[in-house]
Amino acid sequence: MSREKQSRREFLQAGAAGLAALGLMKNVKADAIAFAEPYAELNEITIARLQARMKSGELSARRLAEMYLERIREIDPKLRSVIETNPDALKIAEELDKERKRGKVRSMLHGIPVLIKDNIDTADRMKTTAGSFALVDAPVPERDAFIVEKLRKAGAVILGKTNLSEWANFRSTKSISGWSGRGGQTNNPYILDKNPCGSSAGSGVAISANLAAVSVGTETNGSIICPATRNGVVGIKPTLGLISRSGIIPIAHTQDTAGPMTRTVSDAAILLGAMVGRDKRDLTTNESRKGEKDYTKFLDPNGLRGARIGVARQFLGNNAVVKAMMESHFEVLKTSGATLIDVTFSEDFSKTGDDRLQILLYEFKNDLNKYLAGRRSPYKTLADLIKFNEENKEREMPLFGQELFLQSQSKGDLTESAYLQALQKVKRLSREDGIDAVVVKNRLDGIVSPAVGGTWSMAAVAGYPYITVPAGFADNLPVGIAFFGRAFTEPQLLKITYAFEQKTKMRQTPKFSPASA
Repeated sequence: MSREKQSRREFLQAGAAGLAALGLMKNVKADAIAFAEPYAELNEITIARLQARMKSGELSARRLAEMYLERIREIDPKLRSVIETNPDALKIAEELDKERKRGKVRSMLHGIPVLIKDNIDTADRMKTTAGSFALVDAPVPERDAFIVEKLRKAGAVILGKTNLSEWANFRSTKSISGWSGRGGQTNNPYILDKNPCGSSAGSGVAISANLAAVSVGTETNGSIICPATRNGVVGIKPTLGLISRSGIIPIAHTQDTAGPMTRTVSDAAILLGAMVGRDKRDLTTNESRKGEKDYTKFLDPNGLRGARIGVARQFLGNNAVVKAMMESHFEVLKTSGATLIDVTFSEDFSKTGDDRLQILLYEFKNDLNKYLAGRRSPYKTLADLIKFNEENKEREMPLFGQELFLQSQSKGDLTESAYLQALQKVKRLSREDGIDAVVVKNRLDGIVSPAVGGTWSMAAVAGYPYITVPAGFADNLPVGIAFFGRAFTEPQLLKITYAFEQKTKMRQTPKFSPASA
């Protein structure tokens, strides 16, 4: 047996105490690891570092995919973040290795393993189900989602699909974040029985646990930002229209978008640029001409110098630890050269909760029925899904019901005045009277706050960009700090967030602690 294989076997067979005794794990208690961690050298590795290793010949795309797949096999049974792996991943990686040997490197994503949420279509041997058994036996989509086409063209290896809150958390008023009938319960990697947040729980957990290089989530209202925050990673909810939604199981076309979930701002910038583009199947992407193909050019470690940043202290909340943490980070922004201006948002938007829900209920039935019509599934409408859930209660509804499905089914079409008036109201309060008003009045490059619902909901309804970055820990769980602004200001926000990240470096690798007592 070779020395490499022998060391590998010892690594997998050793428990936490044994690894600590061997000196392979420093400053880690013996009971902190619930299972073996293969290929720990992948922890926190960046796209740039992986590209350097592949360029030098030290690593191949196939070997990298193998390593991540083994990490998934060993680690993910405790986390349940990956709902399915791609049976063709190694073959795809091999072809990309051949291209590299011929001197062709498509982009910074060439050979990089990417996990995507299980509501994003892939025309391959993987399923696209939104976590529901209703779509498990449906024919696979006839074509990739537009963003998957873009990722494949960039040379990414689609490694698998991630678990999610079923139907992107829009089935029940009592749903459980990170739970789906097909995938079960996704667990937080820092404390296994704590909420991973949804609906892109699997994408956040998998990347936090270093099960792939980067991942893609989707958001309607906090579904990228909340799991990114809760699992200690970077999340970008981009401007509506920057990234296509075609081939993504929808909730609401006036808010839905996909976005990067990564361990670093630089990796998020790379992944974001790869997905931007105009798509004839999603006319909102006509606005993507205002975007960039390369967001990495805005990554400036001194990017806070001269920046004008609004501080939204009204969203600090009552947690003393979080408040102190945020005030400390505001001071970092200031000492790094930013001008901070206290800003206040009107309370009017916070009073629109019912209006916002009504919009989603109207759009969900309309948008989902259009999607299902193209899936060649026996379930072609929301009404069909409601019936399926009733007939399969044991599997689909053991923990909660389908109240939102029923409420949505009762709505009319998108010409009804109740829908149109609610939409006009919330757009005005989130945009003209909300983010736009604050930014213009104070001549801001961005706004900072804790990553909380009060701000991410405003940005989601407005369709404006929002980025969360790890900020520290409270009660042993990650906390995020958010930067947001007007439409298509991703360059300014990335400049600010990258500089903040480089100054603070608050991201910590989870140690996979057992569930709390």
